[in-house]
Amino acid sequence: MARAGAAARIRGYEDRDAEPLARLYRRSVEEIGARHYAASQVEAWAALAPSPARLRELAGDGRVRLVAVDASVRPLAFVDLEPDGHIHLLYCAPEAAGRGVVSALYEVLESLARERGIARLFAEASEAARGFFTRQGFAVTARREFEVAGVPIHNYAVEKLLPAPDRGATGPTASPWGP
Repeated sequence: MARAGAAARIRGYEDRDAEPLARLYRRSVEEIGARHYAASQVEAWAALAPSPARLRELAGDGRVRLVAVDASVRPLAFVDLEPDGHIHLLYCAPEAAGRGVVSALYEVLESLARERGIARLFAEASEAARGFFTRQGFAVTARREFEVAGVPIHNYAVEKLLPAPDRGATGPTASPWGP
């Protein structure tokens, strides 16, 4: 099942997504990240881009990966949610940034997390993503200073507590995104 939103369709990850998502990650860092970080920081961060093989491997570890695609089934954004509520990856194609695609993707992700009884969502947000997360109700808990390949860089620890889902009298509902 897919969910529409902001001119994008939200669906579960498919193996054929690995290569375009690896490219999307790198383009996002190089173009969107460059608005907030120095060239050396962007270069170091982009070097961390997962390969298609790594994305395929991660998809099999129990996490949920959702993909927002356009009418041509071209990925516009994607998100990984680990079973403990950690949002491991959240990246958007530069041409889709600011169009509501990530908001639609996040809405589905949070709904899914609530259905699964996840009590807290947390992530490490870049300068570009920090504003998005705070608009979704996340609190910034710390600025994190670290190095990538010897290059100083920073991001922000963010978290959001989720109330328990209202299951009503019918109990849990089946999710189209997996168990």
